[in-house]
Amino acid sequence: MKVILKEEIKGLGKMGDIVNVADGYGRNYLIPSKKAVETTTENIRMVEREKKKADEVLKQGLHEAEELSKRVAEISLTISRQVGEGEKMFGSVTSADIAEAFATEGLNIDKKQIHLEKPIKELGLFHVPVRLHPEVTADLKVWVVKA
Repeated sequence: MKVILKEEIKGLGKMGDIVNVADGYGRNYLIPSKKAVETTTENIRMVEREKKKADEVLKQGLHEAEELSKRVAEISLTISRQVGEGEKMFGSVTSADIAEAFATEGLNIDKKQIHLEKPIKELGLFHVPVRLHPEVTADLKVWVVKA
């Protein structure tokens, strides 16, 4: 059975692809869950229109992410932490702390977009990548100072 995918399905294809699947899989799962439609000329045109709309939304999201990337690159966040003997820091700075500092700056960045390899456990200047879009990553400067 040939179907047109309405969304990306891992191991099968992307949105708009025409794929050949088992009859039962197509009739009992893909079509009822609205993940695919039967291959007809009308459905092909409908999926092409949806694909164009999705591309426009992605382009708009990319443009917004690029604008936000410029703002993030200009910002330098300062996070203060308690330190003990020998400048040893109590605790660490995590992506949640950086997201909270973004909120005080008026930017709404999710902690999942902040990619720290490991929590920051020392004082100093750190460059942290912030992934705003699959194609846009901004470099953020984070200063960790003692309180």
